[in-house]
Amino acid sequence: MASLTVRNLRKNFGAVEVLKGVDIEAQTGEFIALVGPSGCGKSTLLAMIAGLETVTSGEIWIGDRMVNSVAPKDRDIAMVFQSYALYPTMSVRENMAFGMESRGIPKDEQKAAIARVASLLQIEPLLARKPGQLSGGQRQRVAMGRALVRDPKLFLFDEPLSNLDAKLRVDMRTEIKKLHQRVGKTTVYVTHDQVEAMTLASRIAVMHEGQVQQFDEPDTIYNRPANIFVAGFMGSPSMNFIQAEITSASGTPMVTFPLSDGGSASLALHDGVGERVKDRKVVLGIRPEHLSRQSASTLGKPGMATMTAPVEVVEPTGAETMAVMKFGELEVVGRFSPDEAPKTGENMPLAVDMSRACLFDPATQKRI
Repeated sequence: MASLTVRNLRKNFGAVEVLKGVDIEAQTGEFIALVGPSGCGKSTLLAMIAGLETVTSGEIWIGDRMVNSVAPKDRDIAMVFQSYALYPTMSVRENMAFGMESRGIPKDEQKAAIARVASLLQIEPLLARKPGQLSGGQRQRVAMGRALVRDPKLFLFDEPLSNLDAKLRVDMRTEIKKLHQRVGKTTVYVTHDQVEAMTLASRIAVMHEGQVQQFDEPDTIYNRPANIFVAGFMGSPSMNFIQAEITSASGTPMVTFPLSDGGSASLALHDGVGERVKDRKVVLGIRPEHLSRQSASTLGKPGMATMTAPVEVVEPTGAETMAVMKFGELEVVGRFSPDEAPKTGENMPLAVDMSRACLFDPATQKRI
């Protein structure tokens, strides 16, 4: 195993700058996710770590060796691709052995490695089959098995689950997490799915337009996002953003914004945030799960503020109910348990957990 360090990494394709000074460090045995929308540079970054793309400037270190000019085959890495990249005319056993054959690994060592990995991934019954005889999930296990038999310093995953259906993605996510817990290899995992990143990674690098917007633990990124982009990208449904201003009522700082009936809502701020932002415009960020129906349990609860809002659309999903409400001209999404679900057309009494709310600067879009 080895650590991974990326320092001020830049990549140009002609006049187009795709990566703009990326810094990331993965400790030995850590699982890092690179997440962001299409075109943000995450797959280019992974390809540069693998040696499949050249470095314009900056440094890539695997362990104590800078690998900028090292050929991919000499970096001691293993990569799992979105397309599986299995040889269709070879059996599963032959696919797994191919890399070892090309490196001159003795046959008995190949056999032992394949047996060990096949047992780990529970694909022993598939070893004689061809890829065309396998399901998508089975092919992905074989692709991971081919990487595992190499026993590399570093695992790289390039959106490995994007070709699978929703249920199989959830199952394979669990398998990948269990696999990492067993083998403990340093792993870099690229995905556009923020749920995959949140559930798998020990730390997440959220990328946008060739830059890392925030690199931190999943809980920190979700609850204390660095800026509006991170706050909106991480979470489904995404965070609600409300244009507001800070006012004061009897010395208590309030965040105030217009409502649909022509009035306004003023929600009390806590923990000294209001003193830092008084008498200025802000963007209030509230996650859907931090809106709830007013009840005896919310009354007097620290950090809770109350208001009402008309309900426009109700979307039951079974375990929870989504509701679209109007805050002035803005549509806001709330996530409710079925027993407190609103009805369409209701003017719903809301409790807003302001202790979990975020404030952003409208100009810089950074969290205040």
